[in-house]
Amino acid sequence: MDVRLQISMVFHLDKCIGCHTCSVACKNVWTDRKGAEYMWWNNVETKPGTGYPTSWEDQSKYRGGWEQKNGQPDLKMGNRSSRLLNIFHNPYLPKMDDYYEPWTYKYEDLFNAPEGADQPTARPISMVTGNLIDIKAGPNWDDDLGGSPVYAANDPNLEALTPEQRAEIFEIERLVFFYLPRICNHCLNASCVAACPSGAIYKRGEDGIVLINQDRCRGWRMCVTACPYKKTFYNWSTGKSEKCILCFPRLETGQAPACFHSCVGRIRYLGALLYDAEQLTSALAVPDSQLVEAQRQMILDPFDPTVRSEALKNGIDEGTLEAAQRSPVYKYVKQWKLALPLHPEFRTLPMLFYVPPLLPVMAKTEDGKYDSSGSELFSPIEKARLPMQYLSRLFSGGNEELVRYALKKQYAIRLFKRMETVGDLDMSVVGRALEEVNTTPEEAERVYRLTSLPTMDDRYVIPPSHREEAMQMLNDDLLQERGSAGLGFRELPVRGA
Repeated sequence: MDVRLQISMVFHLDKCIGCHTCSVACKNVWTDRKGAEYMWWNNVETKPGTGYPTSWEDQSKYRGGWEQKNGQPDLKMGNRSSRLLNIFHNPYLPKMDDYYEPWTYKYEDLFNAPEGADQPTARPISMVTGNLIDIKAGPNWDDDLGGSPVYAANDPNLEALTPEQRAEIFEIERLVFFYLPRICNHCLNASCVAACPSGAIYKRGEDGIVLINQDRCRGWRMCVTACPYKKTFYNWSTGKSEKCILCFPRLETGQAPACFHSCVGRIRYLGALLYDAEQLTSALAVPDSQLVEAQRQMILDPFDPTVRSEALKNGIDEGTLEAAQRSPVYKYVKQWKLALPLHPEFRTLPMLFYVPPLLPVMAKTEDGKYDSSGSELFSPIEKARLPMQYLSRLFSGGNEELVRYALKKQYAIRLFKRMETVGDLDMSVVGRALEEVNTTPEEAERVYRLTSLPTMDDRYVIPPSHREEAMQMLNDDLLQERGSAGLGFRELPVRGA
């Protein structure tokens, strides 16, 4: 058993209101500078939709992630020889149009326009060329367009549906959408790390955060292709690649990342997970539908004496183990089995998990009444406006039972709280619902508390960083580091070797 620590996250999609506060917070902190105009380390997409960059989930187009070849994981973008041949011309990179051409406005026209009968207008200008442009796309261009034939109808996940199902979900009375916030997943089996020719991308041993060394990066952009979530970006000004750093300077001082701290809906949870690195290869070898359970099997019980003993041998201290025991991520992912990874079939073992949303149900209007009732106990789950095949394509590698269980459990807990607060449900009905999802009233109460009434300390359980140990392993001068508190570069990254 090789016990390691990973900082992990859960996003509760049933609470996301699509306000984009997280995106703006991240943009203002990390990518408000030259060369990063088009970068959104955090973005919020509308599903069904094509996302940002356009159709990022279509790996037949972008060749991101891993695939099994001869029983071993191999990068979809090709082996080392093919990557070497494409090192000066990578054919699988997203283009500017797949992102969008960033723009600002010619604000001086508002102040310098001569007097006239018309209201002066600030026209958009490109932040790349400085010329006037006609805006055709943006980072959240398909926001709320749940029934759009241009965006929603081109969602790659709709391939799991039959033509009849596709036609049904775009009927006006069935239109529905939900929000999908995305940041870097800081994967256990990060394909961007494996693809980098210069070894600039690495996974921190002490907490699993994936970073890019700006001194070593040579701008080959193999990482952009290899990341199936398209969360690595190329800075055209410095000639370096950049990505979400999970606000590690904040984590090292016990603060939540900027997007987490600013979240209005309180959908974000952060905590530590212990996992067995020896199981990584075997977890990747299972079929797509079993990947979620294989990944859950890798996650270890922080209360287990054997796990604690092996963790201490690997240098994980008692304070970190205590944080792992209180981790909200462990509860959602391992204990309650409510949270699922995004596209596990990419085989990167992402460490950002999502609680799938409870969607509106299909109903009919008769005699002027809107009837959404059903004869079955969990009929609202089965009659949801988005087919179960769609959600399973997103979150469970096609395994519908995993998504169905998470949704049923959320619904059973709603029934339980409704019985307590409204009193219009019988305990026998609620008890049957809880029993079907293997949940006790005590556990249902704990899930409700962490979902609906969490404090900041409940949502973010940040383990001690012990950066002094990591720096000592790298033979850095600890006395030089001591007392310095800057977030910038000692030397700014520039083009060239």
